[in-house]
Amino acid sequence: MRDIHPFLVLSPRNFNARTSLVIGLPMTTADYNVDNPFAVAAGAAKGRGKAGKTSYVLCHQPKSFDWRTRSAKAHPLGKLPDSVFAEVCKRLNQIVRLA
Repeated sequence: MRDIHPFLVLSPRNFNARTSLVIGLPMTTADYNVDNPFAVAAGAAKGRGKAGKTSYVLCHQPKSFDWRTRSAKAHPLGKLPDSVFAEVCKRLNQIVRLA
């Protein structure tokens, strides 16, 4: 995959710093996710070519990667609203039963 791809980090900062890993969920603007029961709409996408598109968090695709090796940085938009983050956690819990 080329370019920058947004990723919702779920793992705590202390874990990320000690292990160089982040655990989280990918985000996309693919229109077919409007009907995906495990994709949570996170709001309007920002960036080149994204105007008018909705950004989705893909709760059914948890991933981990070494953020230092990939030179990953925090997204300029920062955190999701608490209500969206809560919905993401609810959908993820339907899949992996964390709580």
